[in-house]
Amino acid sequence: MLRRLRENGPVVLVPLAWTFATAAHLDLLARRTVLIAHLVMVAIIAAFTVLSWREMTAGVLLVWRRVLVAGLALTLVGTGALLAEPPVGPLLSVTVVGWMLVPAAGLVATGRRIDRRPRAYTGGGALSAAGAAIYVGGVVGTVPGLVLAGLTVTTVGQTAGIVAAVYDY
Repeated sequence: MLRRLRENGPVVLVPLAWTFATAAHLDLLARRTVLIAHLVMVAIIAAFTVLSWREMTAGVLLVWRRVLVAGLALTLVGTGALLAEPPVGPLLSVTVVGWMLVPAAGLVATGRRIDRRPRAYTGGGALSAAGAAIYVGGVVGTVPGLVLAGLTVTTVGQTAGIVAAVYDY
């Protein structure tokens, strides 16, 4: 059952994480709730990485092991930013943009290495990277609509990639 959860869990967790991030940006969640979510994500990412480490030694799986390690570091940065008083906004933005760009690179690398539905991966990676650019434009220009658009575009791109991965494997 644990193996099945590791194989299929991300198809739920990826869009859930981005939905949660979007809710946080809309101020629908208390800071404490977002902090708890970060701690849960740290635990999930660390457990998934440790349990899958030996399987992820070459090819596409090695790419995703690196994405997980970088993602764990990014999530820890976000956790630290949330623990500060007041929270460190620029570090939170770095965490979000990092989670947009690191999986984008992983998706593009996956699309270049596989035969099954490579466009789902490369397209998902492109959308995720585009979402990062839109998001940064919204943060720097303080345009909330662009921030939300960037989050949405990234959600669509990364969800497309993870759905393809779970379906194919």
